[in-house]
Amino acid sequence: MVDEELEKIMKRKLEEMKSYKEPEILDLTDSNFDKSITGDTPIIVDFWATWCGPCQFMSPIFEKIAKKYKTIRFARVNVDNAPGISQRYGVYSIPTFIVFSNGEPVDKAMGAVGEPGLHMLAQKYS
Repeated sequence: MVDEELEKIMKRKLEEMKSYKEPEILDLTDSNFDKSITGDTPIIVDFWATWCGPCQFMSPIFEKIAKKYKTIRFARVNVDNAPGISQRYGVYSIPTFIVFSNGEPVDKAMGAVGEPGLHMLAQKYS
């Protein structure tokens, strides 16, 4: 009896694990940016560059926060590949994290804010 129940639980958990999908962090470019930030689901966009040390520090933290907050979308913009987007939103230092809702910027955090800073930003919009 106990073995059957345990077997059922294990099967159910295995199915849950198989269906688990890592949250997708979108890579935004000039061609997909405007379409990606529209909609009423908030999206936090990380403006970064490969040569930026603080950006590299924040990258795994951004990924960790993306896994935690399922009601928010997450995306990245490489400022070297999309300088027009950076200029449009006044991104002059990186990393910069901008929250968009309905296509409009509604909040911003600049610099290597660490996990607590990014957590506070995400929590406000979850």
